[in-house]
Amino acid sequence: MFDKMEDLLHRFEEILNELNEPTVTEDQKRFRALMKEQSDLTPLVEAYKEYKKCNETVEDSLSLLDSESDEEMKEMLKEELNNAKKRIEELETEMKILLLPKDPNDDKNVIVEIRAGAGGDEAALFAAEIYRMYVHYAEGRRWKVELAECEEIGIGGMKSVTFMISGQGAYSVMKYESGVHRVQRVPETESGGRIHTSTISVAVMPEVDDDIDIVIEDKDIRIDVMRASGNGGQCVNTTDSAVRLTHYPTGIVVYSQTEKSQLQNKAKAFALLKAKLYDIEQQQRHDAEAEMRRSQIGTGDRSEKIRTYNFPQGRVTDHRINLTIYKLDKVMNGDIQEIIDACIAADQAIRLSRLNQEG
Repeated sequence: MFDKMEDLLHRFEEILNELNEPTVTEDQKRFRALMKEQSDLTPLVEAYKEYKKCNETVEDSLSLLDSESDEEMKEMLKEELNNAKKRIEELETEMKILLLPKDPNDDKNVIVEIRAGAGGDEAALFAAEIYRMYVHYAEGRRWKVELAECEEIGIGGMKSVTFMISGQGAYSVMKYESGVHRVQRVPETESGGRIHTSTISVAVMPEVDDDIDIVIEDKDIRIDVMRASGNGGQCVNTTDSAVRLTHYPTGIVVYSQTEKSQLQNKAKAFALLKAKLYDIEQQQRHDAEAEMRRSQIGTGDRSEKIRTYNFPQGRVTDHRINLTIYKLDKVMNGDIQEIIDACIAADQAIRLSRLNQEG
């Protein structure tokens, strides 16, 4: 690990030297790549520099302890020594985590698709609430949210909704939301006061950048232009600009209706289709690496029940990591960072454990 850290420290210094050259901004693509690499390496380099400093502290404290006769000074040196040793252990774990292979999609924007499952209107109402939860979460992180498509029902629910979230590292956190979300509560339409269970599914897909080659042949696609349909809610405009794409080889149908311009809706629809095709590729790759898929949180089976929202108890339980918190109101208002952080920590622990076993 430390040989690798020395190499990375050397590379970091090379990047800084290159960024200090007066001509560096002439090639904007190169400049952005260097800035990104510098940003990625900074946490590692800072941890490694602190690690080396702590090691020096240990050596100095041990050396001074051998020659020190004053008991009070000895106690101070021992405390300094113990603190440095403890910090070294923490930094070793921190560096191992930072060196774990990074998901190449982590920095990308995401496309999120929510669909009502079992539970009829109640599931559609919950789908709309989960959509709003993600919008609040994204806004809290100053990310941009763009609605692409939704199918509403008259009472404020959504049978399906697709939207894009643009922001640094959006996929790295939102990927943990993929799966089946279950709600347990008494619906407003239930006169007997019985608790009903409904489900929705959430699919989180990375936006496909130009550097990823997803080929869509003209002969494989049908483009239909129409007037947006719906109940006149937030998803609908009134011009003949809605675009539906049908991809014959996969049977995928995507629909974009939220923009006033047909060209904008078409661009959005193609972005959605590319994301879905890329997602199929990713799923197939994960299927081929079954063990890896089972051992990672957030990249598992889309049919997996990941979370329960129990309204009578004010409880949210994430079943993948056995986490239960009792602040349902805050969660539904977008306060999901605690759950995501716990998923990230569990994911890192699993991958570290595997790395140690391989080592």
